[in-house]
Amino acid sequence: MSVTQNFKNNWLQPFFYLGKNALSLIGGAITTASAFVLVGFWMIDVLGHGGSSNPYIGLILFLFLPGFFIFGLILIPIGIAIQRRKLLKEGRLPSIYPAVDFNDPMFRHALNFVIIATFVNFVIVGVASYRGVAYMDTPGFCGAACHVPMQPQWVAYQHSPHSHVECTECHVGSGASNYVHAKMRGTMQLIGVTFNTFPRPILAPLSELRPARATCEECHAPKRFIGDRLLVKTTYGDDEKNASTKTMLVLHLGGVDSLSRSSGIHGHHLTNIQYTATDGENQTIISVSAPGPNGTTTEYISTDWKGPVKGIKRTMDCMDCHNQAAHSYQTAEDAVDESMANGTPDASLPFVHKQGMLLIQAKYNSQEEAATRIKAGLENFYRSQYPAVWSGQHNQIEQAAAALTTIYDQNVFPAMKVTWGTYPNNIGHNNFPGCFRCHDGNHTTKDGAKTITNDCAACHNLLAVDEPNPKLLSEINFQ
Repeated sequence: MSVTQNFKNNWLQPFFYLGKNALSLIGGAITTASAFVLVGFWMIDVLGHGGSSNPYIGLILFLFLPGFFIFGLILIPIGIAIQRRKLLKEGRLPSIYPAVDFNDPMFRHALNFVIIATFVNFVIVGVASYRGVAYMDTPGFCGAACHVPMQPQWVAYQHSPHSHVECTECHVGSGASNYVHAKMRGTMQLIGVTFNTFPRPILAPLSELRPARATCEECHAPKRFIGDRLLVKTTYGDDEKNASTKTMLVLHLGGVDSLSRSSGIHGHHLTNIQYTATDGENQTIISVSAPGPNGTTTEYISTDWKGPVKGIKRTMDCMDCHNQAAHSYQTAEDAVDESMANGTPDASLPFVHKQGMLLIQAKYNSQEEAATRIKAGLENFYRSQYPAVWSGQHNQIEQAAAALTTIYDQNVFPAMKVTWGTYPNNIGHNNFPGCFRCHDGNHTTKDGAKTITNDCAACHNLLAVDEPNPKLLSEINFQ
Protein backbone atom coordinates (compact mmCIF):
# COMPACT_ATOMS: atom_id res chain seq x y z
CA MET A 1 0.00 0.00 0.00
CA SER A 2 1.39 3.38 -0.99
CA VAL A 3 1.97 6.22 1.50
CA THR A 4 -0.82 8.24 -0.11
CA GLN A 5 -3.27 5.36 0.07
CA ASN A 6 -2.27 4.61 3.67
CA PHE A 7 -2.82 8.26 4.67
CA LYS A 8 -6.22 8.30 2.98
CA ASN A 9 -7.43 5.07 4.55
CA ASN A 10 -6.01 5.50 8.07
CA TRP A 11 -6.21 9.23 8.56
CA LEU A 12 -8.26 11.17 6.03
CA GLN A 13 -11.29 8.87 5.86
CA PRO A 14 -11.53 8.40 9.68
CA PHE A 15 -11.14 12.16 10.12
CA PHE A 16 -14.02 13.02 7.82
CA TYR A 17 -16.19 10.18 9.09
CA LEU A 18 -15.70 10.86 12.80
CA GLY A 19 -15.50 14.63 12.28
CA LYS A 20 -19.15 14.79 11.27
CA ASN A 21 -20.24 15.70 14.80
CA ALA A 22 -21.52 18.99 16.19
CA LEU A 23 -18.50 19.75 18.41
CA SER A 24 -15.89 19.22 15.68
CA LEU A 25 -17.91 21.15 13.11
CA ILE A 26 -18.26 24.11 15.47
CA GLY A 27 -14.52 23.97 16.17
CA GLY A 28 -13.77 23.97 12.46
CA ALA A 29 -16.03 26.97 11.89
CA ILE A 30 -14.40 28.94 14.73
CA THR A 31 -10.90 28.12 13.52
CA THR A 32 -11.67 29.05 9.93
CA ALA A 33 -13.36 32.33 10.90
CA SER A 34 -10.47 33.30 13.16
CA ALA A 35 -8.01 32.52 10.40
CA PHE A 36 -9.84 34.75 7.93
CA VAL A 37 -9.99 37.64 10.40
CA LEU A 38 -6.30 37.23 11.27
CA VAL A 39 -5.40 37.33 7.58
CA GLY A 40 -7.53 40.46 7.22
CA PHE A 41 -5.70 42.17 10.08
CA TRP A 42 -2.35 41.17 8.63
CA MET A 43 -3.32 42.65 5.26
CA ILE A 44 -4.36 45.90 6.94
CA ASP A 45 -1.07 45.96 8.79
CA VAL A 46 0.96 45.38 5.62
CA LEU A 47 -0.97 47.97 3.63
CA GLY A 48 -0.51 50.47 6.46
CA HIS A 49 -4.11 51.59 6.93
CA GLY A 50 -4.16 51.94 10.70
CA GLY A 51 -3.83 48.41 11.96
CA SER A 52 -0.65 48.31 14.00
CA SER A 53 -0.67 51.99 15.00
CA ASN A 54 -3.48 51.25 17.43
CA PRO A 55 -1.91 50.30 20.81
CA TYR A 56 -4.66 47.78 21.57
CA ILE A 57 -4.44 46.01 18.21
CA GLY A 58 -2.21 43.55 20.05
CA LEU A 59 -5.24 42.40 22.01
CA ILE A 60 -6.64 41.10 18.72
CA LEU A 61 -3.48 39.97 16.95
CA PHE A 62 -1.63 38.38 19.86
CA LEU A 63 -4.33 37.09 22.19
CA PHE A 64 -7.97 37.19 21.14
CA LEU A 65 -7.88 35.78 17.60
CA PRO A 66 -5.08 33.25 18.16
CA GLY A 67 -6.95 32.09 21.26
CA PHE A 68 -10.10 31.58 19.21
CA PHE A 69 -8.10 29.84 16.49
CA ILE A 70 -6.48 27.42 18.93
CA PHE A 71 -9.74 26.89 20.79
CA GLY A 72 -11.42 25.85 17.55
CA LEU A 73 -8.57 23.50 16.69
CA ILE A 74 -8.82 21.85 20.10
CA LEU A 75 -12.55 21.30 19.70
CA ILE A 76 -12.05 19.30 16.50
CA PRO A 77 -10.04 16.36 17.97
CA ILE A 78 -12.11 16.47 21.17
CA GLY A 79 -15.26 16.04 19.09
CA ILE A 80 -13.65 13.22 17.08
CA ALA A 81 -12.53 11.44 20.26
CA ILE A 82 -15.99 11.71 21.81
CA GLN A 83 -17.64 10.50 18.59
CA ARG A 84 -15.24 7.53 18.30
CA ARG A 85 -15.85 6.53 21.92
CA LYS A 86 -19.58 6.78 21.41
CA LEU A 87 -19.54 4.62 18.26
CA LEU A 88 -17.19 2.10 19.88
CA LYS A 89 -19.44 1.81 22.91
CA GLU A 90 -22.46 1.28 20.69
CA GLY A 91 -20.58 -1.24 18.52
CA ARG A 92 -21.02 0.90 15.43
CA LEU A 93 -17.38 1.83 14.83
CA PRO A 94 -16.53 0.57 11.31
CA SER A 95 -13.41 -1.44 10.66
CA ILE A 96 -13.12 0.20 7.24
CA TYR A 97 -14.14 3.82 7.06
CA PRO A 98 -16.19 4.93 4.06
CA ALA A 99 -14.45 6.80 1.31
CA VAL A 100 -14.81 10.56 1.10
CA ASP A 101 -17.70 11.05 -1.27
CA PHE A 102 -19.06 14.46 -2.25
CA ASN A 103 -22.19 12.69 -3.48
CA ASP A 104 -22.96 11.74 0.11
CA PRO A 105 -25.80 14.04 1.27
CA MET A 106 -24.62 13.93 4.89
CA PHE A 107 -21.15 15.03 3.90
CA ARG A 108 -22.52 17.83 1.72
CA HIS A 109 -24.78 19.07 4.53
CA ALA A 110 -21.89 19.06 6.96
CA LEU A 111 -19.72 20.98 4.51
CA ASN A 112 -22.50 23.52 3.92
CA PHE A 113 -22.88 23.95 7.68
CA VAL A 114 -19.15 24.69 8.06
CA ILE A 115 -19.24 27.23 5.22
CA ILE A 116 -22.28 29.10 6.57
CA ALA A 117 -21.02 29.03 10.17
CA THR A 118 -17.61 30.25 9.04
CA PHE A 119 -19.14 33.21 7.20
CA VAL A 120 -21.35 34.16 10.15
CA ASN A 121 -18.48 33.89 12.63
CA PHE A 122 -16.24 35.83 10.28
CA VAL A 123 -18.66 38.77 10.32
CA ILE A 124 -19.34 38.59 14.05
CA VAL A 125 -15.72 38.15 15.17
CA GLY A 126 -14.40 40.73 12.71
CA VAL A 127 -16.91 43.47 13.54
CA ALA A 128 -16.82 42.80 17.29
CA SER A 129 -13.01 42.78 17.28
CA TYR A 130 -12.74 46.17 15.59
CA ARG A 131 -15.48 47.68 17.74
CA GLY A 132 -13.79 46.32 20.85
CA VAL A 133 -10.41 47.72 19.84
CA ALA A 134 -11.94 51.11 19.04
CA TYR A 135 -13.66 51.25 22.45
CA MET A 136 -10.58 50.16 24.40
CA ASP A 137 -8.59 52.87 22.65
CA THR A 138 -10.74 55.64 24.16
CA PRO A 139 -9.77 57.56 27.30
CA GLY A 140 -13.24 56.86 28.68
CA PHE A 141 -12.50 53.13 28.77
CA CYS A 142 -9.14 53.68 30.48
CA GLY A 143 -10.36 56.19 33.05
CA ALA A 144 -13.93 55.15 33.76
CA ALA A 145 -14.27 51.47 32.82
CA CYS A 146 -10.89 49.80 33.26
CA HIS A 147 -8.77 51.61 35.86
CA VAL A 148 -11.60 52.35 38.28
CA PRO A 149 -9.41 53.33 41.29
CA MET A 150 -7.67 55.99 39.18
CA GLN A 151 -10.42 58.59 39.51
CA PRO A 152 -7.90 61.29 40.57
CA GLN A 153 -5.78 60.64 37.47
CA TRP A 154 -8.86 60.49 35.22
CA VAL A 155 -10.27 63.80 36.51
CA ALA A 156 -6.88 65.51 36.35
CA TYR A 157 -6.32 64.24 32.81
CA GLN A 158 -9.60 65.79 31.62
CA HIS A 159 -8.43 69.22 32.78
CA SER A 160 -4.82 68.96 31.65
CA PRO A 161 -3.21 70.48 28.54
CA HIS A 162 -2.99 66.94 27.13
CA SER A 163 -6.67 66.03 27.47
CA HIS A 164 -6.83 65.57 23.68
CA VAL A 165 -4.10 62.88 23.76
CA GLU A 166 -5.38 59.34 24.26
CA CYS A 167 -4.14 57.51 27.35
CA THR A 168 -2.75 54.59 25.35
CA GLU A 169 -0.39 56.81 23.35
CA CYS A 170 1.67 57.51 26.47
CA HIS A 171 0.93 54.56 28.74
CA VAL A 172 1.00 51.70 26.22
CA GLY A 173 2.53 52.62 22.88
CA SER A 174 2.62 50.45 19.79
CA GLY A 175 4.33 47.11 19.30
CA ALA A 176 4.11 43.68 20.90
CA SER A 177 6.61 44.32 23.72
CA ASN A 178 4.77 47.42 24.93
CA TYR A 179 1.48 45.58 24.73
CA VAL A 180 2.73 42.61 26.78
CA HIS A 181 4.31 44.89 29.39
CA ALA A 182 1.12 46.95 29.73
CA LYS A 183 -1.05 43.83 30.01
CA MET A 184 1.16 42.36 32.72
CA ARG A 185 0.85 45.54 34.75
CA GLY A 186 -2.86 45.66 34.00
CA THR A 187 -3.30 42.12 35.28
CA MET A 188 -1.70 43.01 38.61
CA GLN A 189 -3.92 46.09 38.84
CA LEU A 190 -6.98 43.97 38.09
CA ILE A 191 -6.05 41.63 40.94
CA GLY A 192 -5.66 44.66 43.21
CA VAL A 193 -9.09 45.97 42.24
CA THR A 194 -10.72 42.55 42.65
CA PHE A 195 -9.39 42.04 46.17
CA ASN A 196 -9.41 45.75 47.09
CA THR A 197 -5.67 45.73 47.79
CA PHE A 198 -4.61 48.59 45.53
CA PRO A 199 -2.64 51.40 47.23
CA ARG A 200 -4.26 54.67 48.29
CA PRO A 201 -3.11 57.01 46.93
CA ILE A 202 -1.90 55.44 43.70
CA LEU A 203 1.63 56.57 42.84
CA ALA A 204 3.38 56.31 39.50
CA PRO A 205 7.18 56.44 39.87
CA LEU A 206 8.98 57.68 36.78
CA SER A 207 10.82 54.38 36.61
CA GLU A 208 7.51 52.68 35.75
CA LEU A 209 6.58 55.12 32.99
CA ARG A 210 7.66 55.00 29.37
CA PRO A 211 10.65 57.27 28.59
CA ALA A 212 10.00 60.76 27.26
CA ARG A 213 11.61 59.96 23.91
CA ALA A 214 8.77 57.47 23.29
CA THR A 215 6.00 59.75 24.58
CA CYS A 216 6.65 63.50 24.87
CA GLU A 217 9.06 63.62 21.95
CA GLU A 218 6.52 62.06 19.61
CA CYS A 219 4.97 65.55 19.47
CA HIS A 220 7.47 67.91 21.12
CA ALA A 221 11.03 68.78 20.14
CA PRO A 222 12.70 69.37 23.53
CA LYS A 223 15.88 70.84 22.06
CA ARG A 224 14.06 73.33 19.84
CA PHE A 225 15.22 76.85 20.61
CA ILE A 226 12.46 78.75 22.42
CA GLY A 227 14.39 81.60 23.99
CA ASP A 228 12.82 83.67 26.76
CA ARG A 229 9.17 83.78 27.83
CA LEU A 230 7.33 86.33 29.98
CA LEU A 231 5.30 84.92 32.88
CA VAL A 232 2.82 86.99 34.89
CA LYS A 233 1.13 85.51 37.96
CA THR A 234 -1.72 87.17 39.86
CA THR A 235 -2.26 86.39 43.54
CA TYR A 236 -4.91 87.56 45.99
CA GLY A 237 -4.61 88.46 49.65
CA ASP A 238 -6.64 87.39 52.69
CA ASP A 239 -7.75 90.93 53.47
CA GLU A 240 -11.34 92.12 53.14
CA LYS A 241 -10.79 93.53 49.64
CA ASN A 242 -8.88 90.48 48.38
CA ALA A 243 -6.07 92.79 47.26
CA SER A 244 -4.40 91.47 44.13
CA THR A 245 -0.71 91.64 43.33
CA LYS A 246 1.31 90.53 40.33
CA THR A 247 4.67 88.88 39.94
CA MET A 248 6.48 89.16 36.62
CA LEU A 249 9.45 87.14 35.52
CA VAL A 250 11.26 86.19 32.34
CA LEU A 251 11.90 82.47 32.00
CA HIS A 252 15.09 81.50 30.16
CA LEU A 253 13.72 78.39 28.44
CA GLY A 254 16.45 78.45 25.81
CA GLY A 255 17.11 75.27 23.88
CA VAL A 256 19.59 74.51 21.13
CA ASP A 257 20.09 77.30 18.59
CA SER A 258 21.03 77.10 14.92
CA LEU A 259 24.73 76.95 15.84
CA SER A 260 24.14 73.92 18.11
CA ARG A 261 24.74 75.98 21.23
CA SER A 262 22.82 74.91 24.35
CA SER A 263 21.33 77.56 26.61
CA GLY A 264 18.58 78.10 29.13
CA ILE A 265 16.57 75.59 31.11
CA HIS A 266 15.88 73.19 28.26
CA GLY A 267 19.30 73.43 26.68
CA HIS A 268 21.23 72.64 29.86
CA HIS A 269 19.00 69.92 31.27
CA LEU A 270 18.69 67.59 28.29
CA THR A 271 22.35 66.67 27.95
CA ASN A 272 22.39 63.13 29.36
CA ILE A 273 22.39 64.22 33.01
CA GLN A 274 22.06 61.30 35.43
CA TYR A 275 21.06 61.39 39.07
CA THR A 276 20.39 59.19 42.09
CA ALA A 277 17.28 59.63 44.23
CA THR A 278 16.36 57.98 47.51
CA ASP A 279 12.58 57.92 47.03
CA GLY A 280 10.18 56.61 44.39
CA GLU A 281 8.95 60.06 43.40
CA ASN A 282 12.52 61.39 43.01
CA GLN A 283 12.02 64.25 45.45
CA THR A 284 15.30 63.69 47.31
CA ILE A 285 18.23 63.69 44.89
CA ILE A 286 21.57 62.91 46.50
CA SER A 287 23.84 62.68 43.48
CA VAL A 288 24.01 64.29 40.04
CA SER A 289 26.38 63.33 37.21
CA ALA A 290 26.68 65.88 34.43
CA PRO A 291 28.66 65.41 31.20
CA GLY A 292 31.34 67.92 30.44
CA PRO A 293 33.64 68.75 27.54
CA ASN A 294 35.90 66.07 26.06
CA GLY A 295 33.70 63.28 27.37
CA THR A 296 34.38 63.99 31.04
CA THR A 297 31.72 63.55 33.71
CA THR A 298 31.40 65.58 36.89
CA GLU A 299 29.62 64.13 39.91
CA TYR A 300 27.94 66.38 42.43
CA ILE A 301 26.92 64.93 45.80
CA SER A 302 24.61 66.57 48.32
CA THR A 303 26.50 67.76 51.38
CA ASP A 304 23.43 66.83 53.44
CA TRP A 305 23.86 63.17 52.50
CA LYS A 306 26.35 61.26 54.66
CA GLY A 307 25.73 57.67 53.58
CA PRO A 308 26.75 55.72 50.47
CA VAL A 309 25.38 56.97 47.14
CA LYS A 310 22.73 54.31 46.60
CA GLY A 311 19.19 54.63 45.36
CA ILE A 312 17.12 54.98 42.20
CA LYS A 313 19.33 55.91 39.25
CA ARG A 314 17.80 57.74 36.32
CA THR A 315 18.77 59.71 33.21
CA MET A 316 16.98 63.04 33.24
CA ASP A 317 14.36 63.72 30.58
CA CYS A 318 11.25 65.90 30.16
CA MET A 319 9.26 64.03 32.82
CA ASP A 320 11.68 64.89 35.61
CA CYS A 321 10.39 68.46 35.59
CA HIS A 322 7.13 68.17 33.64
CA ASN A 323 5.88 65.34 35.85
CA GLN A 324 2.29 66.63 35.76
CA ALA A 325 2.05 67.21 32.03
CA ALA A 326 -1.03 65.01 31.58
CA HIS A 327 -2.32 64.70 35.15
CA SER A 328 -2.31 68.20 36.60
CA TYR A 329 -3.00 68.97 40.26
CA GLN A 330 -2.82 72.41 41.85
CA THR A 331 -2.14 73.69 45.31
CA ALA A 332 -5.16 75.22 47.02
CA GLU A 333 -3.79 78.75 46.75
CA ASP A 334 -2.80 78.46 43.10
CA ALA A 335 -6.21 77.03 42.23
CA VAL A 336 -8.15 79.79 44.00
CA ASP A 337 -5.89 82.54 42.62
CA GLU A 338 -6.25 81.26 39.08
CA SER A 339 -10.01 80.94 39.39
CA MET A 340 -10.35 84.43 40.84
CA ALA A 341 -8.19 85.85 38.05
CA ASN A 342 -10.72 84.33 35.64
CA GLY A 343 -13.59 86.07 37.44
CA THR A 344 -15.01 83.48 39.85
CA PRO A 345 -15.03 83.73 42.84
CA ASP A 346 -15.73 87.44 42.33
CA ALA A 347 -13.00 89.49 43.99
CA SER A 348 -15.63 92.06 45.01
CA LEU A 349 -16.95 89.64 47.64
CA PRO A 350 -15.34 90.54 51.00
CA PHE A 351 -12.81 88.00 52.27
CA VAL A 352 -13.78 85.52 49.56
CA HIS A 353 -10.15 84.45 49.09
CA LYS A 354 -9.61 83.79 52.78
CA GLN A 355 -12.95 82.03 53.28
CA GLY A 356 -12.51 80.03 50.10
CA MET A 357 -9.10 78.80 51.21
CA LEU A 358 -10.45 77.80 54.62
CA LEU A 359 -13.38 75.91 53.13
CA ILE A 360 -11.53 73.92 50.46
CA GLN A 361 -8.71 72.98 52.84
CA ALA A 362 -11.04 71.67 55.54
CA LYS A 363 -11.26 67.90 56.01
CA TYR A 364 -14.23 66.13 54.43
CA ASN A 365 -15.04 62.43 54.20
CA SER A 366 -16.23 62.60 50.60
CA GLN A 367 -16.57 64.96 47.68
CA GLU A 368 -20.34 64.96 48.21
CA GLU A 369 -19.89 66.14 51.78
CA ALA A 370 -17.41 68.75 50.61
CA ALA A 371 -19.86 70.15 48.06
CA THR A 372 -22.58 70.52 50.70
CA ARG A 373 -20.39 72.04 53.41
CA ILE A 374 -18.46 74.39 51.11
CA LYS A 375 -21.69 75.87 49.80
CA ALA A 376 -23.28 76.08 53.24
CA GLY A 377 -20.12 77.51 54.80
CA LEU A 378 -19.78 80.32 52.28
CA GLU A 379 -23.47 81.19 52.43
CA ASN A 380 -23.48 81.20 56.24
CA PHE A 381 -20.45 83.51 56.31
CA TYR A 382 -22.05 86.20 54.15
CA ARG A 383 -25.50 85.77 55.66
CA SER A 384 -24.14 86.34 59.16
CA GLN A 385 -21.21 88.70 58.55
CA TYR A 386 -22.27 90.69 55.47
CA PRO A 387 -26.10 90.75 55.22
CA ALA A 388 -26.02 93.50 52.57
CA VAL A 389 -23.64 91.48 50.41
CA TRP A 390 -25.78 88.36 50.97
CA SER A 391 -28.88 90.09 49.64
CA GLY A 392 -27.21 92.21 46.95
CA GLN A 393 -24.66 89.74 45.53
CA HIS A 394 -26.39 86.43 46.11
CA ASN A 395 -25.70 85.20 42.56
CA GLN A 396 -21.98 85.92 42.91
CA ILE A 397 -21.92 83.99 46.19
CA GLU A 398 -23.63 80.99 44.54
CA GLN A 399 -21.15 81.13 41.67
CA ALA A 400 -18.23 81.38 44.10
CA ALA A 401 -19.45 78.31 46.02
CA ALA A 402 -19.77 76.37 42.76
CA ALA A 403 -16.26 77.40 41.66
CA LEU A 404 -14.76 76.39 45.02
CA THR A 405 -16.53 73.02 44.86
CA THR A 406 -15.15 72.45 41.36
CA ILE A 407 -11.64 73.30 42.56
CA TYR A 408 -11.99 70.78 45.38
CA ASP A 409 -13.42 68.06 43.12
CA GLN A 410 -10.53 68.41 40.67
CA ASN A 411 -7.80 68.13 43.30
CA VAL A 412 -8.98 66.29 46.41
CA PHE A 413 -10.28 62.69 46.50
CA PRO A 414 -10.87 61.49 50.07
CA ALA A 415 -11.69 57.91 49.05
CA MET A 416 -8.24 57.59 47.44
CA LYS A 417 -6.49 59.60 50.19
CA VAL A 418 -5.49 62.26 47.69
CA THR A 419 -5.36 65.73 49.19
CA TRP A 420 -3.58 69.02 48.57
CA GLY A 421 0.08 68.33 47.83
CA THR A 422 -0.20 64.54 47.54
CA TYR A 423 1.29 64.68 44.05
CA PRO A 424 4.28 67.06 43.90
CA ASN A 425 4.79 69.29 40.88
CA ASN A 426 8.44 69.63 39.90
CA ILE A 427 7.99 72.78 37.79
CA GLY A 428 9.38 75.70 39.75
CA HIS A 429 10.22 75.64 43.43
CA ASN A 430 7.59 77.65 45.34
CA ASN A 431 5.30 74.83 46.47
CA PHE A 432 7.54 71.75 46.19
CA PRO A 433 11.32 71.20 46.05
CA GLY A 434 11.22 71.11 42.24
CA CYS A 435 14.32 72.84 40.90
CA PHE A 436 15.87 72.94 44.39
CA ARG A 437 16.18 69.15 44.37
CA CYS A 438 19.47 69.82 42.59
CA HIS A 439 19.86 73.62 42.51
CA ASP A 440 19.97 74.03 46.29
CA GLY A 441 23.59 75.13 46.58
CA ASN A 442 24.48 71.91 48.41
CA HIS A 443 25.33 69.58 45.52
CA THR A 444 29.11 69.80 45.29
CA THR A 445 32.00 67.82 43.83
CA LYS A 446 34.09 65.76 46.25
CA ASP A 447 36.93 68.27 46.15
CA GLY A 448 34.51 71.17 46.73
CA ALA A 449 35.71 72.93 43.58
CA LYS A 450 32.34 72.99 41.82
CA THR A 451 28.76 73.37 42.98
CA ILE A 452 25.53 73.16 41.02
CA THR A 453 24.40 76.76 40.78
CA ASN A 454 21.48 78.10 42.77
CA ASP A 455 21.66 81.51 41.12
CA CYS A 456 18.08 82.59 40.34
CA ALA A 457 19.21 84.39 37.19
CA ALA A 458 20.32 81.09 35.67
CA CYS A 459 16.68 80.20 35.01
CA HIS A 460 14.74 83.48 35.29
CA ASN A 461 14.88 87.20 35.94
CA LEU A 462 12.38 88.77 38.32
CA LEU A 463 10.85 91.95 36.88
CA ALA A 464 8.28 92.58 39.62
CA VAL A 465 7.44 90.77 42.85
CA ASP A 466 3.99 91.05 44.45
CA GLU A 467 3.33 94.53 43.10
CA PRO A 468 -0.28 95.79 42.87
CA ASN A 469 0.25 97.51 39.51
CA PRO A 470 3.68 96.85 37.99
CA LYS A 471 4.66 99.79 35.83
CA LEU A 472 6.19 97.50 33.23
CA LEU A 473 2.83 95.84 32.59
CA SER A 474 1.21 99.11 31.60
CA GLU A 475 4.21 100.06 29.48
CA ILE A 476 4.03 96.89 27.39
CA ASN A 477 0.20 96.92 27.42
CA PHE A 478 0.13 93.30 28.61
CA GLN A 479 -3.29 91.69 28.78
